[in-house]
Order: sequence, then structure tokens, then C-alpha cells
Amino acid sequence: MITAGTQNSQASPGEKLALSLHPISDLKAWSVTDPESVSPGEELPQPIYAPQPQPRKTSIFKQVLNLLFLSALAFGSYFGVSHFLVQSVKVVGVSMIPTLHDSENYLLNRWIYYARSPKRSEIVVLRDPSDNGFSVKRVIATAGDSILFKHGHLYINGQELVEPYLRPGTVTETGERYHDKLIVCGVGQFFVLGDNRMNSVDSRIYGPVPRGNILGMIVP
Repeated sequence: MITAGTQNSQASPGEKLALSLHPISDLKAWSVTDPESVSPGEELPQPIYAPQPQPRKTSIFKQVLNLLFLSALAFGSYFGVSHFLVQSVKVVGVSMIPTLHDSENYLLNRWIYYARSPKRSEIVVLRDPSDNGFSVKRVIATAGDSILFKHGHLYINGQELVEPYLRPGTVTETGERYHDKLIVCGVGQFFVLGDNRMNSVDSRIYGPVPRGNILGMIVP
């Protein structure tokens, strides 16, 4: 690019027009910013772009794996609670009237007997030795206790057992032709009876039950 300057905006007739020409060497200080004027073979600076984060894709396999894990966790929690802590049970039958009633639901405390043994007068759920089914009875005597049936009354270790949970006038017969009978619980054995003494299959029939048959304590 070359600049030209004039001495006068209009030249007089016959007057010569004086031109002032800048030498080409004066152009070396000019800066070239137009990419079109870059010398052939010279590379243009490339723009720098920051990498864009790609959205993470969750595979179907991973979703199925998470679902299986949650299902296993839920099942394990239910199994642990129902088999080692507490569970709801429904009473079927009348052997525990008037304390428990037929078709009613009660809470079974399973963990308590992991900490200690059953005690007298506690109501327990057990596996019936006669048919391997489940039944609800009351613990009358524990290991080492003697149980005496005498004239419709119960004596534990020589003392008459007071049972306020029974209906007034209830008698406890042996279930045999003999009115008097003495039983002693061995090691790890428990003598259980139903509160409805006239309508209960219990230790008078199948004898003391082992500790392993007792599953938990009923919370009335």
C-alpha cells in the first residue's frame, strides 16, 4: 500500500503536480494482521478448544445389577428381622384362652432368648413335639424344677403355684387316670401348659420340651 500526498488540492494550469512517494523500505514497520497476507507455507495459529465433558451412559447391565443388590438387601433385612428379632404371629385355637384369643395377631419376640433362657409364666411359641407344628403355651417350670399334680392343683418344687391368669375355679388335671403325678424337668427342659387347661395339648401329653423347640416369647 502506498500513500500519496499533494501540495495543493488543485494545481494551476501549467503547474507541475509534485508527488511525494514514500520509499518501500518504510513499509517494514507495518504489522500484518490479515491472515490473507501470510506468507505461503506459514501455518496459521490454531484455536484452542477446552474438551467438553461427555454424558455418562449407564448400561442396562449396571441397572440390573443395582436392582438385584437392592432386592437382596431387602430380602436379607426381612429375613434377619423376622427370624432373629420380631415377627407377627396369628393364634389359631383356644388353648390359651382367656389370655390369648383365636385368630388374633400378637408380636413374637425372637431375639430375647438369644440373650437368656425362658422364665416361668412367660408365653412362648414352640414346635409341638407331637406333630412338629407350632403352638403357643405358657412356661410353668424350667430345668431342675419338680412339678406335682395333686387334686387339681399344681405344685412347683413343693409350693402351690398361684396362677392369676386362669379363669376362676380352673383345675389342672394330669390328663391321665391318675390324679397325682410328679414330673421333674431335666437339663435344658421346660414344662409348658395352656391356660385353657381343659382344652390344651401340652406337656401333660408330650412331656417337657427341649430348649431348641422354643422359638420366642409372645408379647400379649
